[in-house]
Amino acid sequence: MASAEPKIILVFSGKRKSGKDYVTDFILKRLGSEICCILRLSGPLKKQYAQDHGLDYSELLAAGGYKETHRADMITWGEQQRRQDPGFFCRLATEAAQQPVWIVSDARRRSDLRWFQTEYPSQTRCVRVQASEETRADRGWRFTAGIDDAESECGLDGEKFDWIITNEADAPALEEQLENILQLASHAAGPHNS
Repeated sequence: MASAEPKIILVFSGKRKSGKDYVTDFILKRLGSEICCILRLSGPLKKQYAQDHGLDYSELLAAGGYKETHRADMITWGEQQRRQDPGFFCRLATEAAQQPVWIVSDARRRSDLRWFQTEYPSQTRCVRVQASEETRADRGWRFTAGIDDAESECGLDGEKFDWIITNEADAPALEEQLENILQLASHAAGPHNS
């Protein structure tokens, strides 16, 4: 099934354990799945990587040790694919999207942002989710050389974002930080949001 033309695309990025999935799931719950879908760029990457390497795709999707065991090799493999075709995983992720609001939950590289900004220039907005290293460590993050200092984690450092969301206990309430994003998405969805 070909994708429908989106009204708005919210491209989220952030370091590991910053809470990107938590924030994007929050938005999905607020807007509803009839007008909003979450697209994960890592999904097509992990599926193809699992097929090519005889691995368990469902385990690569889970937040456990299996994924962490394969993360470094998967990153290297994904980079090779992106060098050949920078939009490969973005196209795969959007293939079945039908809702007017797309949330890309896991942009990690400038090529991810550029693809959406080029393909959908008027619809794309970029959102950064941030959390301190202390908070991320409380969530299970530990610095790993070759991962946390690689492009997949640092490629969007210094990039300009339309919004920055601070996902910390002492930050303003998530609802408050997301108010403008939720209003924009609801307005863009138009009559779908009844």
